[in-house]
Amino acid sequence: MTEGSIHLTWLGHAAFRLKIGKKIFIFDPWVEGNPSSPLDSYRDIEQADYVLVSHDHRDHGLLDGAKFCAETGARFVGVFELVNRAKELGAENTLPGNLGGVILDGDVEIYIARAYHSSGVATPCGFVVRHGNVTVYHAGDTSLFSDMGLIGERWKIDIAFLPIGSTYTMDPHDAARAVEFLGPRIAIPMHYNTFPQVEMDPRKFEELVRENHPACKVLTLEPGKEVLL
Repeated sequence: MTEGSIHLTWLGHAAFRLKIGKKIFIFDPWVEGNPSSPLDSYRDIEQADYVLVSHDHRDHGLLDGAKFCAETGARFVGVFELVNRAKELGAENTLPGNLGGVILDGDVEIYIARAYHSSGVATPCGFVVRHGNVTVYHAGDTSLFSDMGLIGERWKIDIAFLPIGSTYTMDPHDAARAVEFLGPRIAIPMHYNTFPQVEMDPRKFEELVRENHPACKVLTLEPGKEVLL
């Protein structure tokens, strides 16, 4: 990862806008109805090349993502059945896959990783995205699982987005253990403080990583504020 090669904005909850070189990736774009989002509408997301949605729970942006793709032509990425649902909602430019598969689209690689969670349509997933010399992992909603070690071993992750809010996902303790398995250079907490069930102090995660995995830097973001990495 070359310093200054990434523009990153947290859009609240599990939603991120990530620019690597000239490519823009949007993860789990829940905007409308998201109390932690700095945006009012999916139309405020601006340009994107890829919209990656981990599963169909309301707080992960299937509807916003599909509408955004329908209006902009961005590529909707997800597990096969979820992509079919996005097509029904108007998304035409899609990249379907399934767990363990690698989607190749020009100079972009997208690995669909396992996530241990629930959903109404398809299987929940996470994503590893590699473009240029940058590799990022968005875990989606998941509990801790030991195969994260295999993900880290194969992909040599620069940045990992990890849920810490507990109740529905990992808590800070398990997310810090995920850092051990994955070995990222930077870990970014997500999926916390959006609603009462996921209230969490991210300093707990920061402290655990600092104490146990000092080679990893924790970056706690402010919604809407772009950072350059």
